[in-house]
Amino acid sequence: MEIYLDANATTPVLPQAREAALAAMADDFGNPSSIHSTGLKARALMDGVRARARRVLGAGGGRLLFLSGATEGIQTAVLSALGALRNAPIKPELLLYGATEHKAVPEAIKHWNALLGLNLQVLPIPVGPDGRHDLDWLRARAPRAGLVCTMAANNETGVISDLDGIEAALAGSTALWMVDGVQALGKLPLRLAERRIDYAPFSGHKLYAPKGIGLLYVRDGAPFTPLLAGGGQEGALRSGTENMSGIAALGAVLAALEDGRTFREHATLVAFRDRLAEALQQAFPGLVFNAPPELCLPTTLNFAVPGVSSKLLLDLFDAAELRVSGGSACSAAKAAPSYVLEAMGLPAWQTASSVRLSFGPVADRAFIDEACARIRICGESLRDSCLDPNAPSQALPADGLTRFIVDGACCYLLADADSRRAVVIDPLPELTERLAQWLRCQNYELAAVLDTHSHGDHASSASELLAAVRQHRGDVDGLGWPRGTDAIALGAQSLTRLAIPGHTQDSTAYLLHDPQGLRLAFVGDTVMPGALGRSDFEQSAPQRYGASLRQLEQAVGPHTLLLPGHDYDDRFASTLAVECVAQPLLAEVLGGRVDDADFAAAKARLEQGLALTEYQTVACGARIDSGCPLSSSELTLAELTQMACQHAGLVLVDVREPYEQRLGQAPELGRGVKREAVALSGLPNALARWTALPAETPVVFFCRSGNRSAQAAQALRRLGHERAWSLSGGLALWPRITAAADAAFAI
Repeated sequence: MEIYLDANATTPVLPQAREAALAAMADDFGNPSSIHSTGLKARALMDGVRARARRVLGAGGGRLLFLSGATEGIQTAVLSALGALRNAPIKPELLLYGATEHKAVPEAIKHWNALLGLNLQVLPIPVGPDGRHDLDWLRARAPRAGLVCTMAANNETGVISDLDGIEAALAGSTALWMVDGVQALGKLPLRLAERRIDYAPFSGHKLYAPKGIGLLYVRDGAPFTPLLAGGGQEGALRSGTENMSGIAALGAVLAALEDGRTFREHATLVAFRDRLAEALQQAFPGLVFNAPPELCLPTTLNFAVPGVSSKLLLDLFDAAELRVSGGSACSAAKAAPSYVLEAMGLPAWQTASSVRLSFGPVADRAFIDEACARIRICGESLRDSCLDPNAPSQALPADGLTRFIVDGACCYLLADADSRRAVVIDPLPELTERLAQWLRCQNYELAAVLDTHSHGDHASSASELLAAVRQHRGDVDGLGWPRGTDAIALGAQSLTRLAIPGHTQDSTAYLLHDPQGLRLAFVGDTVMPGALGRSDFEQSAPQRYGASLRQLEQAVGPHTLLLPGHDYDDRFASTLAVECVAQPLLAEVLGGRVDDADFAAAKARLEQGLALTEYQTVACGARIDSGCPLSSSELTLAELTQMACQHAGLVLVDVREPYEQRLGQAPELGRGVKREAVALSGLPNALARWTALPAETPVVFFCRSGNRSAQAAQALRRLGHERAWSLSGGLALWPRITAAADAAFAI
């Protein structure tokens, strides 16, 4: 059973809320605007829920509108306030919102400010390191403000706003005040009637009601402009036939709030949060909480682990069936630091690596126990993979090749478990600490740190890596190769070198041999998937490039796997045979149809005016086949099941990382299916073996979501194995055995 710890994004529907919604659909389905008995029953239901909401929110005589959710409520409130300001005899100068507000608030303010032609200055209210508003700043500007928007509690950090302090700062100001109450519902007493709050939007799906139903509180006397005009529903304040099933479900949730049994009391929730916090600290010893717990909702924790990315943690938790998030669900798909934590002035590593854990107020002790147990298991898996720099490890010796990629640039770690030696090829500055941590954790000797050439887009970090592991550089050449050495031994494997000047004068390939012969070659930027390394740098040798390519072909042949220094399109590897098809110029120079001078001239024409990459780095080659995508490799679960029945030799490959694989596997597909675990970062270890499979053998990759497996399938297809597939949706869409709905609800 999954443990859902992302309640600030959304919640499941309370069982009694589901029942109420179904009953409204089946029995009380009337239109509340109708005057016959069925319509009157629906009207009575709606009026009863409104009355209950008034009690729960302490709304007094204010108006309560049913609408689709908080976003519509925010839009309505902002339109109402700004519409009134447009007609005010003395126009204000400022529109203010909390710097940590949900993006729906500043976007609504900017939208209506422009559309209504007010063009007032829009300013964020600063917050301190604790996430609370700067009340002195607000007090100084409140007299010039027409609208002030703050939240009751922050959705990312759980920080509770000082609403009484904000109200005091607004004393003497005529500004209208909107309070986003979404995260407060069911967790904080808002006392709307006791405060000067003019507008307060709420969303049902944040507290066990269905999506698509919400509330907007409007204080008596506050200006109001309908966002939706039409049939005059909700007293002509919000037109559109009411969502009766949603209203009924919301009513059931409000009833549960009043019964005093369904939802846990504050002290119990605080104890649950403290237990989760303790489990997190045990699992990740260096963990830092990004907001003071005593100022936060008892159901929210926001944290970061030094040296561990939020993406890695999210994948890790997801593999353990723990659902957490990297911040607001509305921006989770965007790879950007948290603007909430940035506004709090936290260090960059915290803003970029934050994880949010949130549970709902109906959670029980068994749920928290299971969550804590899984969190601790996640910590063990991270340590066993040498990925937590803050904790000791007892990892099993690693073996084989691992690829790292930063903004299209590739770095390779080649490890041998028998000799406990490792080689790093094309080290990147961003990876120094991670590689050093891995080497210290594994207790491997760093046999060499090699560069394939003098890089144009970054400096080699070989010296920094050696210093980090306290190892002397020794007598090596400019690329890190030990002088007087023909080969570097790694147990039964060895590396030799081959000079291939062209991209740069010192360009070098490193050839990896095992007892069966040549296994693969690290070729830097000389040959990249879909491109040849550019040769217009000051340190390039364009006239020697053609000869070097022929020398490379003589050394490795057409089908040896080539690992590039840059991989902008996630193709992982290539061969000369594949690249000759993709790049006609390469085929011509290797086939002797163009001499070295003409080859250099043709390359120069390709490289004229090369733009920066999408990462705003120097492009290391002119890509010429990126416009020829391969056919779709996605396979549904039903199609995979059918394929497994038809092909006894089907190979099913888990490309999740080892720290994820340790925490759970996909269910069995049946006899005859060969299962493998080859992490995406280690894909080059197996690509050559898979390309040697019979052409009719299906190879199906899966991961958590389908993104990484799609990369693997496309990479294998490009190398010539056309029956390579990716499981669409990954394990996220794989059916799993769950407990009964009501038993699984306590989240």
